Amino acid sequence: MRRSFAGPLTGALALMAMAVAAPGAAGGTTTPDGVVIGGQPVEISQSPWVVALSSRDRFGGTRAGQFCGGVLVAPAKVLTAAHCVSSDVLGVPLGQVRDLAVIAGRGTLKGTGGQEVAVSGVQLNPAYDAKSNAGDFALLTLSSPLSAGHAIKAAGAGHTAYKAGTGAVVYGWGDTKGDGTYADELRAALVKVLPDSACERAYPGYNKATYRADTMLCAGDESGGHDACQGDSGGPLVADGRLIGLVSWGSGCGQAANPGVYARLSAAPETWVARN
Repeated sequence: MRRSFAGPLTGALALMAMAVAAPGAAGGTTTPDGVVIGGQPVEISQSPWVVALSSRDRFGGTRAGQFCGGVLVAPAKVLTAAHCVSSDVLGVPLGQVRDLAVIAGRGTLKGTGGQEVAVSGVQLNPAYDAKSNAGDFALLTLSSPLSAGHAIKAAGAGHTAYKAGTGAVVYGWGDTKGDGTYADELRAALVKVLPDSACERAYPGYNKATYRADTMLCAGDESGGHDACQGDSGGPLVADGRLIGLVSWGSGCGQAANPGVYARLSAAPETWVARN
């Protein structure tokens, strides 16, 4: 349901992205879901917790089957948006997808580096409501673990990273222009956490979905131009070196009046992700 940078991160932008984002650092025809608007390519080694969800059976091999994003929260656990594993996105019930996998450590989808790891199990957030998009979380169990050092921690409830005005970075391989131009390499865009009131004004009942501050987080660019987009769903929003949101939904891409709505990590099931 959701929503890009243009050239490598350089200068002040690169330093800001590192400070905001890095923990410990100063053949199908189904349409892929939700990319990053106003962003730039980034090295996967700088953000090894970002993964791509893949099914070549459903989405073809041109972009390695990528259709959503995800984030490594434990060696064998990936958090993504619940709607990413819905039949609306996959085109068939989840049980009929024969090759669901995550791609880790590969920034360029057409490349050969990194690892492709099969998904052995999927848990939906018991509180997920597909109609309102509340609680938009799913936890994927991997068939074999990735490096524990590549996982990212989430910000707990009350963490300053959720404060309006905080700089944040959103990552993805989605649409970079809002016109179906999908990225082949991982991109990231600098945005800000916005007041809940900005999304409450924008989405009082958009397409049956209403912004709910208890399970959702508002982020974007007050002037427009920086946002997640189609193909980015499930990808991470990071601030102060902590995971604070997953790309969830919104109207359009990069529009000042329509910020991005993210699943708020403090509302994820308590046992699913480490917080501090």
